Amino acid sequence: MKGTPNVVTSNLRGWINEVLNNNRTQFEKDLKRLEPYQRVVIFEKMLAYSTPKLQSVEAKIDLNLLTDEQIDVIINEITNNLSDE
Repeated sequence: MKGTPNVVTSNLRGWINEVLNNNRTQFEKDLKRLEPYQRVVIFEKMLAYSTPKLQSVEAKIDLNLLTDEQIDVIINEITNNLSDE
């Protein structure tokens, strides 16, 4: 059913997080012995199981339909978001 969490995936992620947490010291020692590139590859693979993947979002706005005030609000929002990064 769409929108229903996958129990197997949820259980697997929980187990992986538990294994990582319970063996954190050993993993850190092992990671330090790897070459930098290998360390990044392993780290990236682990992140896939502990953090959600972000998807890009595309917004299409017909500026001709907006008032000057609305365009100013959009510009201010973009400017504020860029300065926060």
